[in-house]
Amino acid sequence: MKTYTVHLIRHGITEGNQNGQYIGVTDIPLTTNGIKELERLREAGVYPQVEVCYASPLLRCRQSLEIIYPEAHPILVEDLRECNFGIFEGRSAQELAGDTDYQAWTAGRIAAPPGGESTEDFTQRVCAGFGQAVRHMMENGITEAAAVVHGGVIMSVLSACALPQLPFFQWMSGNGRGYSVRVTPSVYLRSGVVEVSGQIPPADWEALEDA
Repeated sequence: MKTYTVHLIRHGITEGNQNGQYIGVTDIPLTTNGIKELERLREAGVYPQVEVCYASPLLRCRQSLEIIYPEAHPILVEDLRECNFGIFEGRSAQELAGDTDYQAWTAGRIAAPPGGESTEDFTQRVCAGFGQAVRHMMENGITEAAAVVHGGVIMSVLSACALPQLPFFQWMSGNGRGYSVRVTPSVYLRSGVVEVSGQIPPADWEALEDA
């Protein structure tokens, strides 16, 4: 039975990552260290060879893809952009600790940050974006692709669609890292389920590199 593989890769490090800020729709670049780390990983050969690359349209993902797959001509998928954090954009949890709206949002008393996107809407959107990429692969005979996206996108797609079934935060991945998923058309088109088939880099890669 024919299957399709999508490698979901989180973008490189940004200043917002370093500062622990909520950065969703704010369009910021990679840091110098973020660029160097992606180059290190690429030169170490951790990124699989692919036929097509998809990406969030935000700069940090486009930059990352250009480093990881310099020969690629990416297909930008609008629905794979990060969550809109509304009035919390650019602020850290520490800065927001005394904010009543933030307390209500983290406690689940309100569905979305004021001016932002709810978890439910975000999950529906990014799953639709992932589905758009998968359908493009099926329609064009592409069996292996990469998608350079955001950490929240990876966690949302996998917590909603993946086997094994794990909670949202257990699918967290570091910058420049991610997961490979196997898509079986009959299963995916019927139930929207995919199978996580590996990590990028493999789980034991760091230990092997340091040996």
